[in-house]
Amino acid sequence: MKITTKNTAQHELIGLKVKVSKSTNPSIKGISGRVVDETMKTLVIETSGGEKRIPKDTSFFLFKLPGGDKVEVDGKRIVARPE
Repeated sequence: MKITTKNTAQHELIGLKVKVSKSTNPSIKGISGRVVDETMKTLVIETSGGEKRIPKDTSFFLFKLPGGDKVEVDGKRIVARPE
Protein backbone atom coordinates (compact mmCIF):
# COMPACT_ATOMS: atom_id res chain seq x y z
CA MET A 1 0.00 0.00 0.00
CA LYS A 2 1.33 3.41 -0.98
CA ILE A 3 1.77 5.91 1.86
CA THR A 4 -0.55 8.92 1.61
CA THR A 5 -1.60 11.82 3.82
CA LYS A 6 -4.70 9.81 4.81
CA ASN A 7 -2.95 6.55 5.84
CA THR A 8 0.30 7.81 7.38
CA ALA A 9 -0.66 6.76 10.93
CA GLN A 10 -1.12 3.13 9.77
CA HIS A 11 1.97 3.01 7.57
CA GLU A 12 5.66 2.27 8.19
CA LEU A 13 7.28 5.41 9.62
CA ILE A 14 10.92 4.30 9.68
CA GLY A 15 12.85 6.12 6.98
CA LEU A 16 10.54 9.14 6.79
CA LYS A 17 11.77 12.67 7.40
CA VAL A 18 10.04 14.15 10.45
CA LYS A 19 9.88 17.25 12.61
CA VAL A 20 8.38 17.57 16.09
CA SER A 21 5.85 20.33 15.37
CA LYS A 22 4.28 20.54 18.86
CA SER A 23 5.01 19.04 22.25
CA THR A 24 4.14 19.50 25.88
CA ASN A 25 7.93 19.48 26.40
CA PRO A 26 9.24 22.70 24.79
CA SER A 27 12.81 21.37 24.68
CA ILE A 28 11.94 18.80 21.99
CA LYS A 29 9.77 21.04 19.80
CA GLY A 30 11.52 21.59 16.47
CA ILE A 31 13.69 18.46 16.57
CA SER A 32 13.93 17.12 13.05
CA GLY A 33 15.62 14.36 11.13
CA ARG A 34 14.83 10.86 9.90
CA VAL A 35 12.91 8.19 11.82
CA VAL A 36 15.34 5.33 12.47
CA ASP A 37 13.39 3.27 15.01
CA GLU A 38 9.98 3.03 16.63
CA THR A 39 8.83 1.52 19.89
CA MET A 40 5.36 1.28 21.36
CA LYS A 41 5.65 4.71 23.01
CA THR A 42 8.50 6.51 21.20
CA LEU A 43 9.98 7.47 17.85
CA VAL A 44 13.76 7.52 17.51
CA ILE A 45 14.90 10.36 15.25
CA GLU A 46 18.40 10.59 13.79
CA THR A 47 19.39 14.25 13.96
CA SER A 48 22.62 16.06 13.15
CA GLY A 49 23.40 15.82 16.88
CA GLY A 50 22.70 12.09 17.21
CA GLU A 51 19.65 10.00 17.98
CA LYS A 52 16.77 11.50 19.97
CA ARG A 53 14.01 9.39 21.53
CA ILE A 54 10.73 11.33 21.39
CA PRO A 55 7.60 10.28 23.31
CA LYS A 56 4.62 9.82 21.00
CA ASP A 57 1.79 10.65 23.42
CA THR A 58 2.90 14.22 24.16
CA SER A 59 3.98 15.27 20.67
CA PHE A 60 2.72 16.11 17.19
CA PHE A 61 4.88 15.03 14.26
CA LEU A 62 5.14 16.61 10.81
CA PHE A 63 6.12 13.85 8.36
CA LYS A 64 7.44 14.47 4.85
CA LEU A 65 6.16 11.74 2.57
CA PRO A 66 8.13 10.30 -0.37
CA GLY A 67 6.07 12.28 -2.91
CA GLY A 68 6.85 15.55 -1.13
CA ASP A 69 3.52 15.92 0.68
CA LYS A 70 3.60 16.79 4.37
CA VAL A 71 1.19 15.55 7.02
CA GLU A 72 0.91 16.31 10.73
CA VAL A 73 0.07 13.36 12.98
CA ASP A 74 -0.95 13.52 16.64
CA GLY A 75 1.41 11.14 18.42
CA LYS A 76 -1.51 9.78 20.45
CA ARG A 77 -2.82 8.21 17.21
CA ILE A 78 0.34 6.12 16.81
CA VAL A 79 0.89 5.02 20.42
CA ALA A 80 0.76 1.25 20.89
CA ARG A 81 0.40 0.54 17.17
CA PRO A 82 2.42 -2.37 15.81
CA GLU A 83 5.96 -1.03 15.81
